[in-house]
Amino acid sequence: MDGIKNLVKLAYDALDEKKASDISVLDITGVSVIADYFIIASGENERQVEALSDAVDEALGRAGYERRAVEGYSSKRWILLDYNDVVIHIFNREDRLFYDLERIWRDGKRVDPKEF
Repeated sequence: MDGIKNLVKLAYDALDEKKASDISVLDITGVSVIADYFIIASGENERQVEALSDAVDEALGRAGYERRAVEGYSSKRWILLDYNDVVIHIFNREDRLFYDLERIWRDGKRVDPKEF
């Protein structure tokens, strides 16, 4: 398994283990140079959004992946974790519906991370 797909799988598993809602993985390789994959997930409240972010950071850090940037951690409404080729968006429910990244990035291909 290549490094990017392994990163996606580890992040997905960390989100799933912490009971994230509606986890989506979008392959945006042919759509953007920003990243190869977006992972989008929801938490029920600010505490869960923070816990989801921390769980992803911990799992990926243990595996040797370095985070390039984090945005939104202080607000805990939309936390963005940038791991270069994979960008992870963790939203509260309301903000996820408002920003609707799946619609904006609809040219990306939905992927089942269990295939990795």
